[in-house]
Amino acid sequence: MLSREERTPFSEWWWTVDKPLMGAILALMLTGVILSLAASPPVATRIGLDPFHFFSRHVMFLAPSCLVLLGVSFLSPRAIRRSALIIFAASIILIVLTLAIGPEVKGSRRWITLLGVNIQASEIAKPSFVVIAAWLFAESTRRPEMPATSMALVLLLMLVSLLVMEPDFGQTMLILMVWGSLFFIAGMRMIWVFGLAGAAAAGLFSAYLFVPHVAGRIKRFMNPASGDTFQVDTAMEAFYNGGWFGLGPGEGIAKRSLPDSHTDFVFAVAAEEFGIILCLAMLALFAFVVIRTLSRAYANEDMFSRFAASGLAILFGVQAAINMSVNLQLIPAKGMTLPFISYGGSSIVSLAYGVGMMLALTRLRPRTEVEASGHAEAMRSYA
Repeated sequence: MLSREERTPFSEWWWTVDKPLMGAILALMLTGVILSLAASPPVATRIGLDPFHFFSRHVMFLAPSCLVLLGVSFLSPRAIRRSALIIFAASIILIVLTLAIGPEVKGSRRWITLLGVNIQASEIAKPSFVVIAAWLFAESTRRPEMPATSMALVLLLMLVSLLVMEPDFGQTMLILMVWGSLFFIAGMRMIWVFGLAGAAAAGLFSAYLFVPHVAGRIKRFMNPASGDTFQVDTAMEAFYNGGWFGLGPGEGIAKRSLPDSHTDFVFAVAAEEFGIILCLAMLALFAFVVIRTLSRAYANEDMFSRFAASGLAILFGVQAAINMSVNLQLIPAKGMTLPFISYGGSSIVSLAYGVGMMLALTRLRPRTEVEASGHAEAMRSYA
């Protein structure tokens, strides 16, 4: 079944997929299971649930996520583009439905319940949007007469507008950063990059002026005495308490009082119970996934595969960086899951879909297959 001479779909996948990259991703998933068991029981107990409620659901979400990851990693670049288009259209419809009928929680509408399952459509939209944007940028390098860049900008404005209406400024900034990175990678002029950066800065300043909770978080970050900073202060205490080697599994103190210890602040729980050593190991895994994917993408002759794999790697890395930076009080507090570590069904399945596409796009395909995609010649002229 795994012989190089046997031309089965599985054997072709096995001999072309990036095994070190897949191993790092599986290691992050396993770490997430361990930290969910460490961080979630106190949270469940405080709200009257079974102590292992969140842990059981975390493992339950991992089962379909692994199937999604493996299934998507078998796809060809053409199939990835088609699936991303369908999933992005479906996620936009779900976001609109969320704004119309979704429940309001803490002043935001981000969740919708379908068939008894809570879905955060913005999570699903992220990887599919990155792939579509990469597709359009690849087409712009291949066919300059096509208004592909303008189409990518229209899609960006549409998605960002919907996210701001929820409102979800964290996801908005993440999408803008990834789109801007793709715009730069695609070889666009620096004046446009600086212009987009200025527009993003103006948008953030407007949010500071007109959105009270955004202004509150920035003020508390600049001046902790101006408001309640209990969660971030407790997270920092967890790092101090844990030291290099931690207090030991189950011995953490911060998770007993942190409301989001199993989601936004699971990194702090890891530091307190397992030490800074584990945090550095997790950071190394995230860095390896991003750098490995970028290096494989750079070596790819297919423009779409290069842009899409790079965008997905940047999305993965920036999301992890935001979560860890919040835990370390390096940036204002913002709810952002740590990939495959934090609890969250929509987040885990969405990440599995994105990482599955990364594995598919970085597979070592025959040169004839790459040239058949129609982008090899554009790659040579681009280079």
